[in-house]
Amino acid sequence: MTAASAPATTTNLLLAGVGGQGVILASYLLSQVALDAGFDIKQSEVHGMAQRGGSVVSHLRFGEVVYSPLFTAGTADILLSFEPLEALRYVHWLKPEGTLIYNTVQVNPSTVASGLATYPQDIQERIAASHAQVVGLNAVAIATRAGTSRATNLVLLGALSPHLPFTAAQWDTVLRRELAPAILEVNLRAFELGREAADV
Repeated sequence: MTAASAPATTTNLLLAGVGGQGVILASYLLSQVALDAGFDIKQSEVHGMAQRGGSVVSHLRFGEVVYSPLFTAGTADILLSFEPLEALRYVHWLKPEGTLIYNTVQVNPSTVASGLATYPQDIQERIAASHAQVVGLNAVAIATRAGTSRATNLVLLGALSPHLPFTAAQWDTVLRRELAPAILEVNLRAFELGREAADV
């Protein structure tokens, strides 16, 4: 899919991460780019125990006409995961031909931190084997290169951007409009580095 083309049907995206990773901001920025590109868009978020490291999930759908923000397991076109365990937890939401993009850096969720669960040792292998189209990148390291590890969410949006029908100009307009001036340049750099790391 090229930046100039438009999807013939509704595109389903699932964003998943741990509280504090910027999932909600990333989902909001995605929705604004889709709106600016002229698509109808519906969005739904589940914050869970976000303040305590719990799962945060956002459903986002865009197309010519979208009637509901929610979709069912097995119908997501793209899963954007901010953490490996969250990628594995929600990978069954992807279509067989769907694309998984994820941050390879482990962030222990509340259940692991409290000793109620154990983090899988073979998680990277299990993720790689789950789908044909898997893009894993160390988004924290890339964000640090941009100037701050807190820009991990923008790195992941950059990695996602080649897979969506939005132009570079549309992304740039929204990021400049929606991000605070004090953090704009580092986030723009993080976005571009993420795009470079994942653009195939």
